[in-house]
Amino acid sequence: MAEEERFIDFATVRQMLADAQERRGDLTYEQVAALQHAEWAASDNRNGYKTLPEVFQSLKDALTAHEKLSKYPDLAAKIAELMPMYPNDIKAVLVSKRIAIDDSEVNEILDIVRQHVGVE
Repeated sequence: MAEEERFIDFATVRQMLADAQERRGDLTYEQVAALQHAEWAASDNRNGYKTLPEVFQSLKDALTAHEKLSKYPDLAAKIAELMPMYPNDIKAVLVSKRIAIDDSEVNEILDIVRQHVGVE
């Protein structure tokens, strides 16, 4: 695969679709649905705080640097987008790859998320 995978957050998707709508005037039905979902997902209605592309990127980078997530940039991106605050939320993401993780590692990941989100 020659092209590098790029993970983006809902706030970036929202901006890209809004820019496309401004340029073209109209979006397809699917694009409108994606825009509505991205607007909701990036708002504070989803998890209590708005998501920003800068926070997503710095959080994803920090999570990718974590030993447990270094081999799984897709999961680091998923955790960065979800910004989970509870251990079971982290475990739910990691179970998709059947990653064994102990409670101290889960707490390390939660600490990273909280530092980047600004919730203590």
